[in-house]
Amino acid sequence: MTDQFAFSYPSPLKGYENLEPLPEERSEDGKSFKNPQHGVLSKAYEEFPDPLDKGRRGGFDIHIYHFQSNPDQAAYAKALWERIRREFPELRIYTFFDRPIGPHPVAMFEVNLFTPAQFGAFVPWLVINRGPLSALIHPNTVQSEDERNHTQRATWLGDRLPLDLRIFKLMQEREKKEAEEAERIKKGSL
Repeated sequence: MTDQFAFSYPSPLKGYENLEPLPEERSEDGKSFKNPQHGVLSKAYEEFPDPLDKGRRGGFDIHIYHFQSNPDQAAYAKALWERIRREFPELRIYTFFDRPIGPHPVAMFEVNLFTPAQFGAFVPWLVINRGPLSALIHPNTVQSEDERNHTQRATWLGDRLPLDLRIFKLMQEREKKEAEEAERIKKGSL
């Protein structure tokens, strides 16, 4: 489980301060509230909000897992991988791995989503069609937040699988050493 206090969280109301209180009037169903309409849709319908990657990485990765030692799951996953490639050719779909790779504890394949429209079409489709498989949906922000993106910001379809987070620690250590070495070289050339 992720330590919820290991991260900071900006206020969800940033940019909405000092507005009139929301009405308490209920909708016809008696349960939901009537919200003030202002005629402008959120920008989030058109583009992913910051700090999500809007470039080459895409805003979201979806890792679809199967237990490589379970032939029924492996066959289902392979068929799902093919179906996604055929039905969603505009998405980036990676290699079908038959073994664990990176922080992923079992075999998987990855799909990248680049727009809210792709997310809105693909995720509901996957909810219905993933069968016995689990899927990790995580955002892509800056590389230094990869561990947070795979944990605290992640969403799961199906059973949550424990990731091997050690890889993120190793990447941070390598980046720190590279930065220290670059600083030594820079100081040595002065």
